Parts: sequence; structure tokens; C-alpha cells
Amino acid sequence: MLRSTVSLALLLAVLQLSHGQRVKRLTACLTDQTLRIDCSYERKTNNPLSYEFSLSKGPTDKTIVASNLNVASAPYKPRTNVNITNHLVCLYLSGFSTSDEGVYTCSLKITNDYEDMQSKNISVVKAHLARCAGISVFIQNTSWLLLLLLSLPLLQAVDFVSL
Repeated sequence: MLRSTVSLALLLAVLQLSHGQRVKRLTACLTDQTLRIDCSYERKTNNPLSYEFSLSKGPTDKTIVASNLNVASAPYKPRTNVNITNHLVCLYLSGFSTSDEGVYTCSLKITNDYEDMQSKNISVVKAHLARCAGISVFIQNTSWLLLLLLSLPLLQAVDFVSL
């Protein structure tokens, strides 16, 4: 009985750890001639993160745009910059043109995680891209915005803010 209880507890612990990260959202926008792709993910460990952004223009065509796992393709390597925060990997591709259109994939893997690479795809067409805001909403911790919205009535009540 004790052995089966310990086995069940160990199995549950492994299953809980196996969900160490998950790609939640992938968005793309354009600022001037720079493409920004935000890969938002859920992270439950502090283990190092591996990432790969790739571009597919057909069913068998895959080009690595930026990665800390593999070498990026020569035409993309000098044009890319990647910023990593606690819950976001952000790709910047300068000089974006119609020749860079296609399906972009963000793949993430956390070292010593039980899951394979987690990934999401997004179709990027220059004519259909939204303009980027000044600051990525995903980069910022949005709790301050929620706190501000919830405190507006209080600030109005003490006549600190008049709307």
C-alpha cells in the first residue's frame, strides 16, 4: 500500500513538472521596416530556455531565422535580434520585405524539461501586418495596468484624478 502511494505521488510530481513551459501566443507586427514577432509562453521553472524562429515558404522549405540551438541562415543572421524576458521571446527582423513573407514558427524548449519543443505558427504577410505599438504589451507585466484601472474610482473619490 505504501509503495503504491509513493509511486502515485512520484508519477503526479513528474506529470506536474512535465508542463514546464507552453507557448501561449504568437503575434506579429511591423514598425517601419522591422518585423517583430512576440512569442509569449508560460514558464514554471528557472531552467535555461532554448528558442528557434524559423520561416517556411512551402511544405518542405524551412529556414532558421534566429536560434540559440542551431545556426541561423546567412541572409537572416545579421538582420535579427532576439530579446528574452521571463515570459516572452521577441524576434526583431530588420529590413523586412515581401520576400520575407511566409509562416513563422516559434519553438521553445526548457533544459531538463520532460516535454519536447513547444511551438506555434503564424502566417506573416506584409500587407496584412498590424503596426506595432510603442511597447509590447506582453513584455510589460500587466498587473500595474489592472491595478491602475481598479484604483481609478478610489483616485476619483479623493479628487486626485478628474475624468
